[in-house]
Amino acid sequence: MYLFFFVGMNLLVQDIVDILERFAPTALAESWDNVGLLAGDPGAVVNGVLVSLDPLTPLVEEARKLGANLIVTHHPTIFRPISALRTDQPTGAFLARAIRHSINVIGWHTNLDAAEQGVNEVLARQLGLTDTSPLIPEPSGQFPGCGLGRIGTCAPPWSPEECIDRLHAACSPPWLLEAGPRPDKVTTVALCGGSGSEFAEQALAAGADLYISAEIKHSVARWAEEAGLWIIDCGHFASEQVIVEPLRTMLEEALRAQQSDMRVHVASQRPPLTLI
Repeated sequence: MYLFFFVGMNLLVQDIVDILERFAPTALAESWDNVGLLAGDPGAVVNGVLVSLDPLTPLVEEARKLGANLIVTHHPTIFRPISALRTDQPTGAFLARAIRHSINVIGWHTNLDAAEQGVNEVLARQLGLTDTSPLIPEPSGQFPGCGLGRIGTCAPPWSPEECIDRLHAACSPPWLLEAGPRPDKVTTVALCGGSGSEFAEQALAAGADLYISAEIKHSVARWAEEAGLWIIDCGHFASEQVIVEPLRTMLEEALRAQQSDMRVHVASQRPPLTLI
């Protein structure tokens, strides 16, 4: 359980930012990332929270119907600098609707990936891995147990078929793509939720029999064939959507610890890519 202490009767946007900061510090975010309060007022009183993976325009109407004036997304609505705010474009439309209806927007991205109990640890736990540790440890040493990806043990070893079954159960992927040879048994699995093609070589070097990620590049798939590493691409959405419910639970625990009955909702979202 996460305990937090708020001053006064009203819960503010900044209070939610502080909860998220303790759970997944912004110092863990990659240098190219953009995280934090991306739209709104840190001093605004919060009357409800909606958690989602992606910042899509329907979220605003969903938040309004739920009586929530704070949206927390994993992927940030403002990722790269914008030179114009055009409401006929997706980012501009989302931000304009949010601001028009006084809805605040927080993005918690690669810091949530790297957090000790973040995206990758949740995926590893749902797969049933044990003795997990970061695949790419946080370099400063200030945050033990944090870093990108995870690597863990299958005890007892899993067959390739069991790996596939566990992956379906863990994150309900819309598809599974594989590259490289299937081993007879799998004792060590490395993973990286979201786009993790660049970490395949580290996975092999760390002793993984299987690397699970998404958006695997053609060149990496070809490399896996010759290097002898089994790779499964389970889709970006599926590999990261696993964090949404735990994030809601964490926020609710923090609020209940302070005798707050504020609702934390999970948005209804589906994978943007499907098989046809």
